[in-house]
Amino acid sequence: MTNHLTGMRVAALVEHGFEQSELLEPRKALEEAGAHVDVVSPVEGGVKSWHRGTWGEEVTVDQPLAQAHAEDYDALLLPGGLFNPDRLRMNEKAVQFVKAFTISNRPVAAICHGPWTLIEADALRDRRVTSWPSLKTDLRNAGAIWVDGEVIEDRGIVTSRNPGDIPAFNQKMIEVFADAMKMKGARQTTA
Repeated sequence: MTNHLTGMRVAALVEHGFEQSELLEPRKALEEAGAHVDVVSPVEGGVKSWHRGTWGEEVTVDQPLAQAHAEDYDALLLPGGLFNPDRLRMNEKAVQFVKAFTISNRPVAAICHGPWTLIEADALRDRRVTSWPSLKTDLRNAGAIWVDGEVIEDRGIVTSRNPGDIPAFNQKMIEVFADAMKMKGARQTTA
């Protein structure tokens, strides 16, 4: 894979109970494309994943949310898992962190239940998105246009339904993040 994301800093925002494959596989793909990925969490030290119906691997937190600054990152990854986004959407600092990306039009990739946090950040109104099927009504109530698709991108927000969609999710996420890097570079050369 080419390094289209060299120099990009990505925050992966997680809480206990994130779906293991939905963090580890996209993080690996981003790093292989040249990005630096920080695991950001309200939990300090380590955060436990959920894997196949039970607790999975613990992942080291690179940056505690209390000390994280959204402006230090170029893009955001929101893995799913049932517990993870439910906890994040009830954490005001996490919601504000997510909102900072959407307000500044920096790209966000959310998979499975990950869009729940985007609902709290009021970031999905009039956007086409997909998710785990049980979020369909929540997303529509938040003003989103829910579609059942492997990967959907709308104005810098990339969404997918489940771990089975990860290959398509990773490909589209890297494409959208790379486009954002090109735009950032173009703005810097004209400034």
